[in-house]
Amino acid sequence: MKISAIDIGSNSVRLALVSDGKTLYKLLKTTRLGEGLSFSGILKAEAIERTAQAVADFVNRAKAEKTDRLYAFATAAVRSASNKAQFLMRVKELCGLEIDVIGGEQEAQIGILGALGNNDGGIIDVGGASTEVTFRAGGKTVYSKSVNVGTVRLFDLAARDKQKLLRIISEKIEEYGEFSAENINVSAIGGTATRLAAIKHNLLQYTPEVTDGTRFTVAELEKYADALLSTPVEIIRANTICTASAEVIGGGCLLLSAVMKKFDISEISVSESDNLEGYIIYKEGAL
Repeated sequence: MKISAIDIGSNSVRLALVSDGKTLYKLLKTTRLGEGLSFSGILKAEAIERTAQAVADFVNRAKAEKTDRLYAFATAAVRSASNKAQFLMRVKELCGLEIDVIGGEQEAQIGILGALGNNDGGIIDVGGASTEVTFRAGGKTVYSKSVNVGTVRLFDLAARDKQKLLRIISEKIEEYGEFSAENINVSAIGGTATRLAAIKHNLLQYTPEVTDGTRFTVAELEKYADALLSTPVEIIRANTICTASAEVIGGGCLLLSAVMKKFDISEISVSESDNLEGYIIYKEGAL
């Protein structure tokens, strides 16, 4: 059986094709749906159109693959926008797709489900408009919270100014409260983490079999953040995998390292299995 899932995020739209329990591939289109959302609270008309077109393209791709079932879900940018109905209607007009707009806590739960299955551990999912952190021990969720801070929001508010970014990040991550994950094995999921792994391996094309399992310490991420924030966007775009996310990757790296420090996490492992797989498990019961 073939199952497809589309993840409509604040920075990008992604498609996963799963066949008989195995993820065959994932595709990504960067559409920056959440651009300007921090200021206006609404999705821009041009962002709605380019994202809806990307979703329609992925629906056509899934149909071409003769997918048995197709799911689609949207995260922080859509759920927090006052004009989300406009986006949902435009997608339906283009391709007839009904989109499940999930809450922050559900986003965190499907993230850990995709990355870890039923195993204990934790995840950090740095997205475009929100960042989810979840920890599981003894088969039970012991901490889970979604905070409205992400790469696109940070760029809107502080561009690539490190000091401004640090101030905003420091304020926002206080919302996580106090919890130590010092002895928990934690995975980083989502586009920020996988792009950073690709940069570490000097990849110019997405190669999940290489990036999966890549490890980062807090100190490493801080060095990468410094380098990315001090390098011209054109150079990042020309020399890394971040052709469409060059402006936001430095802030995302800074955010990931700050969240790790907040929870006493010294090292993380990048997981290529994430909320796409998690959503399919949630809907199907198993991959």
